[in-house]
Amino acid sequence: MPMRRRSSLRRRILLGLLGYASLLSIAVVIQGDVVNDHAEQLVWQTLLQSELDHFLERSRSDPQYRWTDIDTVSLYDAGSGSQLVPAALRSLPPGAHDDVILDGIEHVVLVREVDGRRLILSLDITELEAREVDMELTIAGSAFTMIVLLGLLVAFGVNHLLRPLSRMALHIAQLQPDRVAQRIEVPESASAELFVIATALNDYLERNARFVERERAFIDSTSHELRTPIAVIVGATELGLEHAGDPAVARNQLSRIQRTARDVEQLISLLLVLAKDPARLASSSDRIALDQLLPEIVEDHRHLTRDKDLELALAALPSAEIVAPLPIVQTAIGNLLRNAIENSDRGEIRVSLRPDATVVIEDPGHGMTPEEISTIYARIARGSGREGGGIGLDLIARLCEHLGWSLDITSDGQRGTTTTLKLRSQRHA
Repeated sequence: MPMRRRSSLRRRILLGLLGYASLLSIAVVIQGDVVNDHAEQLVWQTLLQSELDHFLERSRSDPQYRWTDIDTVSLYDAGSGSQLVPAALRSLPPGAHDDVILDGIEHVVLVREVDGRRLILSLDITELEAREVDMELTIAGSAFTMIVLLGLLVAFGVNHLLRPLSRMALHIAQLQPDRVAQRIEVPESASAELFVIATALNDYLERNARFVERERAFIDSTSHELRTPIAVIVGATELGLEHAGDPAVARNQLSRIQRTARDVEQLISLLLVLAKDPARLASSSDRIALDQLLPEIVEDHRHLTRDKDLELALAALPSAEIVAPLPIVQTAIGNLLRNAIENSDRGEIRVSLRPDATVVIEDPGHGMTPEEISTIYARIARGSGREGGGIGLDLIARLCEHLGWSLDITSDGQRGTTTTLKLRSQRHA
């Protein structure tokens, strides 16, 4: 199942703060609109009350006083003739009324009963509504601008806060399992949380380095201890094979013991290499001419083709040298050649060498599916129960990783397999 892509902490913080700022701005705009409507109603009501009070006061002091309408304010006296009162105003009860439409124009109206008279004062608010719309657009634009500016400030702040964390993550990603004395460094300006994380990681790296060193020491000690009994077994089988009068069955068994003992000896040599720090391998490495070594390896494995219709063909060899432990180079190439022989029945196994110290083995065998190749790349040995055993492609993969070599296996699934072993260190390419 493919891994679900996870959003970054920077993105989550940024979206969270922007969401919060947006909701807060919307709430402020809504609250401002509600407050503005309420204040607007109070202003209009106060204005109409004041105008009507002024009219009544002037009428009492001067019976001859008459109201004169202006463009935006009109007074209707329902007691002096209801036919003069617009139909939309006749049924309004006493009090202030908003959103009253007269002749397609929005008005606010104040209705008051005075001495049995029904006075109606209306105010045209068309211009005021237009200004209100302009004000709302201004507020909305200001809110949007504030959100954009706040987003930029938040993005800058989040990047500034998370930059040390990103640098630490990059540093952690650059850690190499084959290096010792690695530490995570954080600047003095970093937060206390980053110091806690760095301290915990450094403690883990130190414990892991001690653990790896103990494992290397154990493998090194054990491998050296095993060399003596293996040497005794090999020597004893060689002495036994020198007696020509031994039965054929006994000689076959001794030969089998000898081959197995040599395989174990190769495995011990490989474990000794894996137990060493790659930086210290140079002291135990040899300068090897691959064009001279490959014919020897091919001849050592030619006996494995006796019971099969197989031929080992060695292509023209260009000059190529590497610096590496000789037993390990012999073991690695020999194991790959043995795998090719064991998984082929007939035809020709071709071994070639490239000038860049790359060994290519092409076999006419059974081939492999992409799944089987993926399994090999996952360092799972192929053919675990075969005669002789070898050291397994899983250990070859470990060896390549340890020494900076590369191993590539390709197959069309039907016509054999091509194994490419590049022996030149990638670390120093």
